[in-house]
Amino acid sequence: MMDADWDLLVIGGGITGAGILLEAARRGLRALLVEQRDFAWGTSSRSSKLVHGGLRYLAEGRLRLTRESVREREALLRDAPGLVEPQGFAFADYGASRRKRRSFLAGLAIYDLMAGRRAPHWVSGEEFQMLAPNVARAGLVGGIRYLDAKTDDARLVLRVLDEARSHGAAARNYVAVESLQRSGGRVTGALLRDARNGRAQLVSARVVVNATGAWACGIAGQGGAPRLRPLRGSHLVLPAWRLPLAQAVSLMHPADGRPVFAFPWEGVTLVGTTDVDHGEGLALEAKVTRAEVDYLMAALRAQFPQLDLQDGDVLATYAGVRPVLAGGTGGAPSKETREHIVWDEPGLVAVTGGKLTTFRAIALDTLAHVARQLPGWRADLAPQPVFARHGLPQGPRGVSTTVLARLGGRHGRHAQALVDAARDGELETIPGTLTPWAELRWAARAEAVHRLDDLLLRRTRLGIQQRGGGAALLPRIRAICQPELCWSDARWETEQASYLALWQAHYGMPIDHARATACMTR
Repeated sequence: MMDADWDLLVIGGGITGAGILLEAARRGLRALLVEQRDFAWGTSSRSSKLVHGGLRYLAEGRLRLTRESVREREALLRDAPGLVEPQGFAFADYGASRRKRRSFLAGLAIYDLMAGRRAPHWVSGEEFQMLAPNVARAGLVGGIRYLDAKTDDARLVLRVLDEARSHGAAARNYVAVESLQRSGGRVTGALLRDARNGRAQLVSARVVVNATGAWACGIAGQGGAPRLRPLRGSHLVLPAWRLPLAQAVSLMHPADGRPVFAFPWEGVTLVGTTDVDHGEGLALEAKVTRAEVDYLMAALRAQFPQLDLQDGDVLATYAGVRPVLAGGTGGAPSKETREHIVWDEPGLVAVTGGKLTTFRAIALDTLAHVARQLPGWRADLAPQPVFARHGLPQGPRGVSTTVLARLGGRHGRHAQALVDAARDGELETIPGTLTPWAELRWAARAEAVHRLDDLLLRRTRLGIQQRGGGAALLPRIRAICQPELCWSDARWETEQASYLALWQAHYGMPIDHARATACMTR
């Protein structure tokens, strides 16, 4: 397939590239996507996992972005059950400002109107304590609740890519673009290199799309691009028993008033997020800093004082870099726009910015630019259902409908094959997660796993759900996956060592050098 001439070559295997590949393929274009690392390696596996309508954008007066986000959230809730799920949010009110409360409730009424809903939002202090029993009670007068949604961001990318393949598209991970090729001033393709075997190959395409997000300015041979302001969002993961929540809890940070949240996700509790300039460069994986850990822990201790949460309660950390357009004012990171931008030159269309929720709208906007460069191609760019409908897979007696619905949402047309491939006990969930062991087997067999971190950080999320990145589970994971991957013992040992080193450096708690030095000098 790499030898074919393509209508469209999409560079970038995150949610934006995946969405473009799907929308192009379902409209008849011969489309290939390449990703230099793993699918969803960058921002699209390190987001806040929220599919939200952008309540904050409404407060900032960005009605168009909010309306678009609400529409896309509702489409995903409708089209991706088991993968995109409703998530209730609760916000404690300590009586600081009635005017702010009225403004917040008025905004929620508009928010609901955009989604075609009407629901009460105010609850009493007693009711709020039932929703979030561990919140600080001193001064609590009530609370505000509203509805958004959540997902497994990496699995969403993989599901979109597979939907694109069902329409004839191709997608390859670990294939990098070395340079763009030109003829007569027009981009005509790209020189690709496969990281697995080192093979280089020239691929022709009528149009090339750069959908590399925060990395959008890094492709050799590309012309001018808008100025980006890469912003890092960092998160903590705690055991659900240590920070038990039925609802997501939103709060304003006691130091600077920024919104922070904690919510139940995939059997753990997710806490986020920071919003700081990422100055470490984009060649290496982002990681949480000590200052960001302290910032998030301070928010948790203020909102849940009786839990006495400590560093040792944190299972894992992760950080992602957002492709945010620079406003040029040098203002607060949270004030920068989350809208996307598309620009082009002959044979090349590039897109960056935007957010997880609006990937379909971004894809359709990008294809409108592509259409101008494809004479004779006419396609209806009205939104279509994100995914084809598939019935629930049928499992053996005793497997819950909840587990089967989850597998259906994450694996679509392959869910039944995954269930059929499961061996005894593999449809049981891994402790502390909602993940059946069978997902490991299927990922190793059929989901382009090239490295162990592909398996544990993106095909499944065990690397951020388990203490030590799931080191204690590795013997059983090896027994299931090594035969499927056809890795030798030496290969497995090398991959395991690399994965554990990667996890310690980028997903564990950051080392506090000042504290470590103090301990050494005692």
